[in-house]
Amino acid sequence: MELKLLQNNFVLHHYGSLFWKEQNMLIIADLHLGKIEHFRKHGSAIPDLSNALDYMHLEQNITEFLPQKVVFLGDLFHSVLNKSWSIFQRWIQRQPVEFTLIVGNHDVIPVSRFQDLGFHITPHLDISAFRLTHKPKDTNDLFNICGHIHPGYKLRGRAKQQLNLSCFYQKSNQLILPAYGSFTGNYYIKPEPDEHVYVLSEKNVSQVI
Repeated sequence: MELKLLQNNFVLHHYGSLFWKEQNMLIIADLHLGKIEHFRKHGSAIPDLSNALDYMHLEQNITEFLPQKVVFLGDLFHSVLNKSWSIFQRWIQRQPVEFTLIVGNHDVIPVSRFQDLGFHITPHLDISAFRLTHKPKDTNDLFNICGHIHPGYKLRGRAKQQLNLSCFYQKSNQLILPAYGSFTGNYYIKPEPDEHVYVLSEKNVSQVI
C-alpha cells in the first residue's frame, strides 16, 4: 500500500516496514532481537522460530526494495548481549546497505558494538520535513515517524467475530510503525475521528479508518 505524506511517497509493507521512495530508505521499528534468548535465560521454553522468521522478512524486504539505507527506529535488540548477537553480526556483514540505529529504550548494548559494524548511531534523524525517532515526539513543524508503541487494532465483524492485527497508526503530524519483530505484543489503539489505521494481513496492508 502506498501513502503520500508532505509530497513524499511511502510504501507500507505487510511485514511492518516502511519504504521511503525519495530517500531510497527502508525504515523498521522494534525488531527486539535477542528477546527469545532473554526469556529462555529466565526459564521460559520458547521455540526459536521467530528469529528465523524475522531474518527472512528482513532479507525479503531488502531484496524487494533494494534500499540504499536501512534505519532501525530503536529497540533493535531487546536486552544485553546474548548468543543472538553473533547471528546478527554475521547477517549485517553480508548486507550491501548502510545502517542507522536510532537508539531506543531497550538498546542497552554498547553503541561501540554497532559502530564496529558500520552503524550510524543517533538519538533522532531529521530529513527534509520529517523527524525519525524511537518514541512518539511532539516535533512542532516536522512530521514524526516513530515506533515504540507496537500499535494494534481490533477489527470487529457484524457477527461479533474479532481479529487482532498489528497496524500503522497515522495522526495529524505523526506515523507510528508496527513492531517488526514477530515475538512482540501489541498495544491496541482507539483512534480519534481524524486519525487513520492501516492494518497488516498476511499479504497486504489495508486502510480500515
